[in-house]
Amino acid sequence: MMMENSLPVRIETEFLNKPRLKFAYPRVAGLRNSRAQRQMNEAIQRLVNQLISETDYDRNQDVDITGTYELKTNERGVLSLAIINYWYSGGAHGMTVVKSLTFNVETGQSYTLAELFKPGSDYVRVISDQVRRQIEQRQIPLLTEYRGIAPNQDYYIADKSLVVYYQLYELAAYVYGILYFPISVYDLQSLINENGPLGNMLY
Repeated sequence: MMMENSLPVRIETEFLNKPRLKFAYPRVAGLRNSRAQRQMNEAIQRLVNQLISETDYDRNQDVDITGTYELKTNERGVLSLAIINYWYSGGAHGMTVVKSLTFNVETGQSYTLAELFKPGSDYVRVISDQVRRQIEQRQIPLLTEYRGIAPNQDYYIADKSLVVYYQLYELAAYVYGILYFPISVYDLQSLINENGPLGNMLY
């Protein structure tokens, strides 16, 4: 299990500046475990490169990119962050994509959604039911019938919540933006892998 009383890790901001591209992204610094630090920074860099690549920036001179990030959790040996990429290439409006990474700062391991839960647990159904309930409560008009989360759904950890989210147009019209659904860790307690990041948020 990760150390409950682990201090926040030091985060520095790196800047990628090119024509039509300004991207601020996080870099983990000052860890004793240099291998874990390198592993996390390489994962962050890969994600930033992937987000830029998906905009067709290198081939389309009309693409203009602004990237930034948000720290969601930085405590108890857990680092969860979101990388936000906004780009515009003409038309009525730009596009935003949010992608997240959640790490064990002691080892540098990043976690898929499935790895937050006990093997074989019914986390997909339980989270999907919670999201369905929130869609109804918030009266979000969907573009199509809600069929539940994907096993590898986008997520981050914030406070004592798991936040699953959907990109633009995945569930609703552009005007509704990226849709976030926070779920208390206590509502998932029986499913949680206690040796993973959510396990540290329980106590």
